[in-house]
Amino acid sequence: MSELLFRIVIVAALGLFTWLLIWSGRRFVASRRQHALAAAPLAPSPQDTGRIRILAFSSDDCRQCHQLQEPALQRLLTQRGEAVSVEYIDAPTTPELTRHYQVLTVPTTVVLDATGKAHAINYGFANVQRLLEQVDAILTPNSDSIASNT
Repeated sequence: MSELLFRIVIVAALGLFTWLLIWSGRRFVASRRQHALAAAPLAPSPQDTGRIRILAFSSDDCRQCHQLQEPALQRLLTQRGEAVSVEYIDAPTTPELTRHYQVLTVPTTVVLDATGKAHAINYGFANVQRLLEQVDAILTPNSDSIASNT
């Protein structure tokens, strides 16, 4: 009986440790996201004035960036046309911008409004639907959706 109780305690301790690890990881990512959203706006380039910009952080060896994220961004551009522009950024060669937006992994997409203020940051692959919702939340200011928490 004591061996069974010992095993139950071990399993419970492992479960608690796993939960604590996941919880702290999520808090860390949420903290980094909030810090990045509060960052100073990025000045728009002359050709992007008045447009929503998406900064797409990737690297040469990122398979998910090239096989999933780039096609999703192209579909977004097809659907939103002139309202959106995409800047592809090589994360390893732009450490200042990578730090500015707290990029934790590639792909990462940062959705900026026309003034350069970050409205949403997606760590990992962001599908077309998520990106459309984030862009539409900026295009429709009265929208109740909160894109920055996705």
